[in-house]
Amino acid sequence: MAQLRSVSSQRTIKLVYYSCNSPSSSGLVAAAAAATNSNGKCNQKRTLHTAAAPTGSAKALSSSSSLALTSTPTLDVLNGQRRLLQSPFLCDVGIGMGVGVGARRSMHSAAHDQQQAQVALAEATDERKSKQGQYESKPVHQPNANGQSQRDPLDVSFNDPIAAFKSKTTWELVRAYMVYVICSSEKLVEHNMKLLKVARTLLGSKLFVLLMKSSFYGHFVAGENRHTIVPTLERLRSFGVKPILDYSVEEDITQEEAEKREVESSVSSASDNTKDAGALPQYHVDKSFADRRYKVSSARTYFYLNEATCERNMETFIKCLEAVSGATFGTGITAIKLTALGRPQLLLQLSEVIMRTRKYMEALVGGQGNVLTHHKTIKDLEQYYACVGDNKDVQAFLKNVTSDKEGILHLFPWSGIVDEDSQLSDTFRVPDPITGQMRRLISQISPKEEEMFRNMIRRLNTIVKTAAELDVRIMIDAEQTYFQPAISRITLEMMRKYNKEKAIVFNTYQCYLREAYREVGTDLEQAKRQNFYFGAKLVRGAYMDQERARAQALGYADPVNPTYEATTDMYHKTLTECLRRIKVLKDVGDDARKIGIMVASHNEDTVRFAIENMKSIGISPEDKVICFGQLLGMCDYITFPLGQAGYSAYKYIPYGPVEEVLPYLSRRAQENKGVLKKIKKEKRLLASEIRRRLFRGQLFYKPKGNYVPI
Repeated sequence: MAQLRSVSSQRTIKLVYYSCNSPSSSGLVAAAAAATNSNGKCNQKRTLHTAAAPTGSAKALSSSSSLALTSTPTLDVLNGQRRLLQSPFLCDVGIGMGVGVGARRSMHSAAHDQQQAQVALAEATDERKSKQGQYESKPVHQPNANGQSQRDPLDVSFNDPIAAFKSKTTWELVRAYMVYVICSSEKLVEHNMKLLKVARTLLGSKLFVLLMKSSFYGHFVAGENRHTIVPTLERLRSFGVKPILDYSVEEDITQEEAEKREVESSVSSASDNTKDAGALPQYHVDKSFADRRYKVSSARTYFYLNEATCERNMETFIKCLEAVSGATFGTGITAIKLTALGRPQLLLQLSEVIMRTRKYMEALVGGQGNVLTHHKTIKDLEQYYACVGDNKDVQAFLKNVTSDKEGILHLFPWSGIVDEDSQLSDTFRVPDPITGQMRRLISQISPKEEEMFRNMIRRLNTIVKTAAELDVRIMIDAEQTYFQPAISRITLEMMRKYNKEKAIVFNTYQCYLREAYREVGTDLEQAKRQNFYFGAKLVRGAYMDQERARAQALGYADPVNPTYEATTDMYHKTLTECLRRIKVLKDVGDDARKIGIMVASHNEDTVRFAIENMKSIGISPEDKVICFGQLLGMCDYITFPLGQAGYSAYKYIPYGPVEEVLPYLSRRAQENKGVLKKIKKEKRLLASEIRRRLFRGQLFYKPKGNYVPI
């Protein structure tokens, strides 16, 4: 009876609402008559399409009211509701019929009735404004006279289950809830890979694939190939969300095999680099940490096998670009990792060069930081080399220094790094300020390894050039700190080369690092001085535990912020600096899109921080300078409301064959275990939306979006 009273109260609210808001009483009368005569789906359909309403408004009102007030659902719907009410799943979310007395009291309490009434009133508003009267995923605002996209208001508390899940079928909601229930079990998550392998053995390949598609794979992965993911991309787009594609196939290799590959591919065949004068231990492989998957749950890892594998990885990334271009009309992004394109030894050596260059500059002129932060000129360097100024090698070195009117940007011609004929051994040499003798900053490298480096740069050039031709953006993922100086340096040079008219290439900055703010500021300054478009993805980071353990074991300074709060402060500080520079561009009448930032975060406080700061300094979504991103299957209650409200919102979309993405799925389970607070909220919103659809007779709801991504 309590349940009937609750449903009855919803209907009464809608009837009163329609009475107060209908243009004429005849509309309400027509609605009531249609509702009384409706009987199941067939009569409901006839009511929705009747031509007997006196006016257009009354017709829309009649159709919506008939759906709201229908009191005789079909037998199928009734049976479906009864089965769901009796299921263990719905008992767990608080709507089962066989729950204990306390649960029934909780369910039918006055507070719950009030909540149901508020939801019903909100739905009534949506239904009254809907063209067809049915609850579909149409925005509440109609297009204006200028033909701008339809938009929903944004609930910045991210507590609206309808906005969060209107892009999902009821089955998808139930599946998501069950996945999160499993992810809440530490024992299941801890042994998930073993359990998956046992299930594959017991069920056989076909049944195992079917099980995964109806559970974890179906929730976290878009499809098996570039063709099967198209429906997912199209549905996302129809609800205002754009894709970042990632082919998530990973090798399932043992720890021993991973360590063997990493050690072999991280040491030069020319010499033992650790014995070079000035060698930095941080930028040399250590067998204890050779398996880069150690304590990493949210990032994919590539282990170098040979050059042919790198070529195949390049082809895979290009196929991702083509898939994005074909399905998203130039709004999509593809994520890549540089460790997939070349030998890790080369990134280690280049990273060491960068850090040794900084130390050389600090010893020469004092201070700390990147070369350009010292604001020294060529004349300043000539004074430091006054004792050896007539040395031909010194003169040749000074001639190749990169500088502008504000001072020196780089000691080396880094533009040569993106040219396929560049020789590393010849490039990274500096003069001794006392003797004038040229010193090599890069550890010894063989001619074969020089060729491998040129191949890596060629692959990256091919990918970025293809992206530019297809009008798709590239996000180069961040990796461990011993690779990152080289990755960032190469990425910035790709920006300089390709981001001349808009941001094609984006770099990734991990804000759990102590140097994140300084690095972003330095790179923003380089972009300004060399006049190219700057793109950045801000993340908290994926390698924190591994980085701390490695720093302690090898005896170098911990690069990670001391606390979670410090990382949040670093993220917000870095984002604020980016927003400040965007505002400066707007204020002087320059193109604000010269700086593009992705707030890639599952933390709703950080998302709110970004939105509030955008508003406070006058940056609108239409400026297209700030976008937001979350993983597919995680934090839908953040992504979809943002996209439907007109913000630039992305989902990170993994795809690949079922059995080849198991390592990815294992990481997703591990990551969800670590964010139980977010899981709890997502489960609550999922349960709320499932209940709403159950009580509204919308178990067979079909998502249909009419949003256009910004």
